[in-house]
Amino acid sequence: MVRRFAGIDLRYEPVPDETTILNFRHLLECHELCSQLLKEVNDYLATRGLRVSTGTIVDATIIHAPSSTKNEAKARDPEMPQTRKGKQ
Repeated sequence: MVRRFAGIDLRYEPVPDETTILNFRHLLECHELCSQLLKEVNDYLATRGLRVSTGTIVDATIIHAPSSTKNEAKARDPEMPQTRKGKQ
């Protein structure tokens, strides 16, 4: 999708390296075009029912914890399934 957006055909053109992309970014900043470009991209996505927003990255590390039966009823909570590292 990015290749299509940028108009890059990898059969005939190399992938832009980090320096090329950084130079392009600096050129946009120099001409104060970043906010205008962002608005254009967001408008384009909105016409297709898409939206880009910020989010939160959650650490899903599995840690050792006491059994879910350590509650007052001494029963498992059906909404809190257990897992083991490396298995579902």
